[in-house]
Amino acid sequence: MKQFDVIVVGGGHAGCEAAAAAARMGARTALLTLKKETLGVMSCNPAIGGLGKGHLVREIDAFDGIMGVAADKAGIQFRLLNRSKGPAVQGPRTQADRKLYRLAIQSMLGQIPNLEIVEGEAIDFIQNGTVISGVRMADETDLRAASVVLTAGTFLNGIIHIGENQTSGGRVGELPSVRLAQRLAEYGFARGRLKTGTPPRLDGKTIAWDRLNAQAGDDDPTMLSFLSQSPTARQVSCGITETNERTHDIVRENLSRSAMYGGHIEGVGPRYCPSIEDKIVRFSEKTSHQIFLEPEGLDDDTVYPNGISTSLPAAVQEDYVRSIAGLENTVVLQPGYAIEYDFFDPRNLTPTLSVKGFSGLFFAGQINGTTGYEEAAAQGLVAGLNAAAIAMGRAEISFSRSDSYIGVMLDDLTLRGVTEPYRMFTSRAEYRLILRADNADQRLTPKAIEAGCVGVARRQVFEAKADRLAEYRAELDLVTYTSKQIADAGFKARQDGARRSGFTVLSQLEGELAEIAEGLPEFPKIPADFLTQLWRESLYANYSDRQITEAAGLKRDEDTRIPDGFDYVGLPGLSNELCAKLCAVRPTSIAQAGRIEGMTPAALVLILSRVKSGATWRQRK
Repeated sequence: MKQFDVIVVGGGHAGCEAAAAAARMGARTALLTLKKETLGVMSCNPAIGGLGKGHLVREIDAFDGIMGVAADKAGIQFRLLNRSKGPAVQGPRTQADRKLYRLAIQSMLGQIPNLEIVEGEAIDFIQNGTVISGVRMADETDLRAASVVLTAGTFLNGIIHIGENQTSGGRVGELPSVRLAQRLAEYGFARGRLKTGTPPRLDGKTIAWDRLNAQAGDDDPTMLSFLSQSPTARQVSCGITETNERTHDIVRENLSRSAMYGGHIEGVGPRYCPSIEDKIVRFSEKTSHQIFLEPEGLDDDTVYPNGISTSLPAAVQEDYVRSIAGLENTVVLQPGYAIEYDFFDPRNLTPTLSVKGFSGLFFAGQINGTTGYEEAAAQGLVAGLNAAAIAMGRAEISFSRSDSYIGVMLDDLTLRGVTEPYRMFTSRAEYRLILRADNADQRLTPKAIEAGCVGVARRQVFEAKADRLAEYRAELDLVTYTSKQIADAGFKARQDGARRSGFTVLSQLEGELAEIAEGLPEFPKIPADFLTQLWRESLYANYSDRQITEAAGLKRDEDTRIPDGFDYVGLPGLSNELCAKLCAVRPTSIAQAGRIEGMTPAALVLILSRVKSGATWRQRK
């Protein structure tokens, strides 16, 4: 028997981030995985980041997480999505070399003190009543700990579908976790089935690249980690092609042989990442769908055709692939497939991702009904931090809708649950003007430092950057300009007689930032990267001030905690419907209670009054 503070079960993106976070907190941590060599495997698309997802990666990185650093080490094409739109909705993304990413994750995990990687399969929990104190492995070895984080991914009762054929598996070539799924079912948690899919993998040597449009990365790469300066791997271009009427005819003719449309799958798939079957059925008026041909590695000829995931039979997949321009002679190396798996209702979790009714048990990742590497890793971070905090007798680490996309996701999952695989979008965040990807470190790294999960190198880089930003902002606030001075410098400005600070004019004048800085008299000398950051802040200053005020109000409500075991049934004036919802959700704060569907201001006043009177009574006592 081995003793740890935290045990993390599962070595996917959620598990790796959870284990790294717990160990950074100082907890003796075990990462239990079936095979060490599969740590950091990208089981679906070879990319990290994107719209909404890039925000999550930056927030993980702000807590000294590992995903962003690994993605930058493995990145072979960097693009800032939504570049033509405002900074608030731009998303950094990198296409990664699968092998380099896996090796980067394994290298970083191997260098973290307090972290031990253990090979084996967890089949049961060690418990005393509702207190979880470890896991039992298939070889009957016991691992004990004060906290257990379960990150089972798609392995719980996982079934792989290729046409009419079904095989058990958590992903291609790996067995599912059946015994642990059965154990969880015995606890009586509400659960369901979800599905996700992947496209066929193609042999890049057989693609007619010269007939395709090329998509290169950005000339000025935007990195995912605040610690990275520039790419380290060779950069490549992707190819772009599209489906056609012949492709669609082949798919339509074989819809009944698709696992989804043939009735073999009961799980719900992701609405925003549809299979080629879904695209052709749901968007029948479209005559083509774009496909991005993404190389999977610098020394790997495998290509990931992003946009044609499927569960059709292998022979049909070959037919429709070869109907596409540039792919007429392409060899399919591995057929695409759908995978169906168990998930558990995340409304049974607290905002720290601990399981309600149990002590020491946390769920993170696709087990909670999410989809995507980034969503999984962000949950792993939260669960790992809080599993370590509980084990070490420290305060919980919370995230709010007003301070992070991570907080938005946690709130959505634990209050609303899921009806389909949950994916992050910028539209989910009502405070997105202040929750930008570019300022994730400014928002969250101070909280991470306070929590004790930031290394010396990260802290030094952050504090040096924060000091310089503050210094340059102060210089910009000191210099002011009249409308005449601005006009004399060759810029257009409203002739209203008002003086504008250097900070204000950054976002008000047309032209490149360098031109503004050089054209205005006495404008401070500020390095380009810091000037760009200050421009972003200037751009949203008026709007963000309002959102900061609103967020502060939300924070006050979130700080008003509702005690465990609060008696809603005995609260006079509360409707039976709201009482039932509150008893089911068990919100931890007034802010959470306010976001329950159907909640009324009058009901909130009742709850708040009882909470405050209870606190007063406890103080007197």
